[in-house]
Amino acid sequence: MKAAEEIKMTNEKENAVRQLFEAYRVKDRAMIEPLLADDFTFTSPYDDAIDKQTYFERCWPNSERIEQHFLEEVVGSGDRVFVLYLCRTREGKEFCNVETFDFEGSRIRAVNVYFGAAYADGVFQPS
Repeated sequence: MKAAEEIKMTNEKENAVRQLFEAYRVKDRAMIEPLLADDFTFTSPYDDAIDKQTYFERCWPNSERIEQHFLEEVVGSGDRVFVLYLCRTREGKEFCNVETFDFEGSRIRAVNVYFGAAYADGVFQPS
């Protein structure tokens, strides 16, 4: 594959990830559904490779709590996109997470989430 084609594919994957975060901001699940592969899995400290249906049942309702994601780093390499972000909730809590998005073609096959510290009004909030 030529370098220009690789760059184009990486940019498309990075844009798909940005679109997923935008869907959370505007509370539009229909924006996310076509981005996810049929065999999509989601893993976090609370979830062990849950499937797409369970993801939407368990995780999507959190979109109502989210005011904004601030994407600090979005870096694609091959079939993976790495994201570092700050999230602000409607209750004023802030936390930083890292997520990796693994792609199968143009669709997201797996997401792995790594939690960071949480803050409220700039004060550390223990778990």
